Amino acid sequence: MCYVSFYLLAALRGNSSLRAKEIKKILDSVGIEADDDQLNKIISELNRKNIEDVIAQGIGKLASVPAGEAVAVSAAPGSAALAAGSAPATAE
Repeated sequence: MCYVSFYLLAALRGNSSLRAKEIKKILDSVGIEADDDQLNKIISELNRKNIEDVIAQGIGKLASVPAGEAVAVSAAPGSAALAAGSAPATAE
């Protein structure tokens, strides 16, 4: 995941065609040793793509990921206590 993050940060600076050497330089600056196979896969998947579009697609995909057992609470006064009281009890 850090390879993707560093790639996106570098690409957002305006370089839409990054090479492994450039990403390795960034990774080395923060003490991360790059795995060539993973780095080359990321570069081949993302090179020459519009980074803003890639980010927008990723945000859309993240919206469909469940975020745990969140309880929906309305803005009505006292509803937080009601919602908390109606949550299922957990086994000890």
